[in-house]
This record gives sequence, structure tokens and C-alpha cells, in this order.
Amino acid sequence: MDKPFDPLQPPLAAPHIRAIGPERPLQWLQRGWEDLRANLGASLPYGVILAAIGYLILARAADRPYLFMAAISGFMLIGPLAAAGIYEISRRHERGERISFTDSLRAIARNADSIAFFGAFLALVLLAWERLSAILFALFHRGEVDNTMNFIQGMFSSGDELYFLFAYLLVGAVLALVVFALSVVSIPMLMDRETDAVTAALTSLRALQRNFDALMLWAVMIVALMLIGFASMMIGMVILLPLLGHASWHAYKDLVR
Repeated sequence: MDKPFDPLQPPLAAPHIRAIGPERPLQWLQRGWEDLRANLGASLPYGVILAAIGYLILARAADRPYLFMAAISGFMLIGPLAAAGIYEISRRHERGERISFTDSLRAIARNADSIAFFGAFLALVLLAWERLSAILFALFHRGEVDNTMNFIQGMFSSGDELYFLFAYLLVGAVLALVVFALSVVSIPMLMDRETDAVTAALTSLRALQRNFDALMLWAVMIVALMLIGFASMMIGMVILLPLLGHASWHAYKDLVR
């Protein structure tokens, strides 16, 4: 009789990590765009739903700068989990199969325990970042804040906020790097294989270690595209979020064997 699957118990064999060149991230985007074009009906609902949720969160936090900035960076932190269904669309497309939006959602249940465990980890990171953001504001920011836009304009036009900006970016960058290192291939791997969250996270760490330059370039590209989406008042996210999801699937397939 088979033992029940334990999301915390790693298997004995570790996946093989390929070494890739720095040109691969652009190829992931290209292949992600091809997946998106071929599966518009299944992929675009993710972009519409996630962009709408993001817009509502940012609108709610508009008069609280620390929460607004934490929401923007937090949106990037939970991106790999939010795109789980998009990975399934690319997985099926790779096999020449058609899939609907609802089918992609149902596929998440295939390895639900491990995905839920990893999601809980990302939720804890997001909560910790929200608290850290509030603490950094309390420690470094001086004066009243009436709304986020005035705060951002004042931060870049005055030298008084340089300490705050440096501390905020430093702490946020360290936290983002940790999450990226643990999640760059984790969720696609959990969607593709009956593996556990620990193995998936360790595989991500190994992938980053072996392909640091290429994956750091990939991280910069993700951040740049996400910032374009935020600058467009989330409208661009309708396309960019599913595009990045499909591209991330190809990153996983390129890196993990």
C-alpha cells in the first residue's frame, strides 16, 4: 500500500538543474507570448481578475503611503502563487492540449497540499513585509502624510527622505531576493510534479545558485514589467500578468530536468 503524500517530506532524488545562458530570459518572454496568444480565452481572465484585485487594493491604500508601497511590493511577492493556473495552461499547451480557464483552476487541486503550504509561507512573508514597512515609516519618516502621491513626490524632491528611501529599498530588496530564490521555479514545479514544497524551494535555490546572472536578469525584467503595469493604473497588468506567468513556466522547464 502506498504511503500518503506528505507535502513536507522531500523525496530522495533531487531534480537536475541545467546551466543556461543570459539570453534565455528574453526567450522565455517570447515563448510566454506565444502561449498567451494561443490561449487568450483561458489566460486573460487571470489578468483581468488579478489586475482588478490589485487596483482595489491600491485604491484602498491610496491615503496610507506605507500600506500603498507595501501593497505594490507585496503584489510581486505573491505573483508566483497567483499564476499557478497559468502554469497549467502552458503545461497543457506544451502537450498540444486545449484547456479552459475553469480547467486550469481545477488543476491546482492536483497538488493542493504542497501548493497551500507554499502559499501559507508567502502569506507570512507578505504579512511580515507589511509590518516592516510600517516600522520603517515610523523610524525614518518625519512629518504628516496626506496622500501617497504627495509623499512620493516629496520623497524624490527633498533630501530629507533619503535615509528612509535607502532603508526601505534595502530591506525590501533583501526580502524580495529571499522570496525569489525560493520561488523562481517552485510553483511551476508543484503544478508539474507530485513533489513537496521543501523540495521545490530547494530546487529554486539550486537553480539560482547555478544560474545567478541569468536569473538576476530575469528578476530585473519581472520587476520592470510589473512597474510598467502599476504605472498604467493596472490596465497593463491584464496582459503582463499572464505573460509573466507563461514565461515563468518556460523558465522552469528550461532550468529543471
